[in-house]
Amino acid sequence: MATHQKHLEKECFYFVTFTCYKWLPLIEKSDIYSYIPNWFSNLNRLGCQVCGYVIMPNHIHLLVYVSVDCEGLNFVLSGAKRFLAYEIVKGLQYNNEDELLHQLQAGVKRNEKAKNKLHQVFRLSFDAKLLDSLESINCVLDYIHHNPITGKWSLVSEYTEYQYSSAAFYEDGREDPFGCLDFRVYFD
Repeated sequence: MATHQKHLEKECFYFVTFTCYKWLPLIEKSDIYSYIPNWFSNLNRLGCQVCGYVIMPNHIHLLVYVSVDCEGLNFVLSGAKRFLAYEIVKGLQYNNEDELLHQLQAGVKRNEKAKNKLHQVFRLSFDAKLLDSLESINCVLDYIHHNPITGKWSLVSEYTEYQYSSAAFYEDGREDPFGCLDFRVYFD
C-alpha cells in the first residue's frame, strides 16, 4: 500500500493501516483499549464509519466506509491519529513506561520539535487501499481478523476470541463493544 497520498474518493471502502513508531508495542503498553470506543465514535461522526478492525499491540487495521459528508480520509485520520497519540502518551506516563517515552521523545525530528511536538508515537503516514468489490472487502476482513494468530503473533488460539477485533462480530454474531457497523448495510 502506498503512503503519503491523498485519498479523495467518497462513498467507498478503504483498508487502512497505521503503525506505531519503530513498531514499538505502544498500544499494548499504554493500555488504551478503553479509549477505542470513543475514538471510533469520533471517526464515525466525522464520516469515516468503522466497519471492521483489529487493534494489535503495535498497529491498527481498519475497514472504513468514507461517507459523502466526510472532509476526507487524510484529514480525518491525521486528526484521529493525533488524539490517539495523546492518549497513548498519557497511558505510557500513567504506566511509568519511561524508557518508551524517552524513545518517543528522541524520535521527534527537529522541524517537528519547532512545532512543539513532544513525542513521535506513530509512523508519519498511514496506508490506505481503496476497496472496489465485495470480494476485496471480504479478503481484507479475513486478513485483519486472522492477524492476531498469524506470523509472530500468538495472541489467542482462536481468532474470534481476540477481544480487540471485529472477528466475533462478523463470525459469531456477537455484539461489538467498539461500535463496529456491519459493512453489508451499504450493499442492501
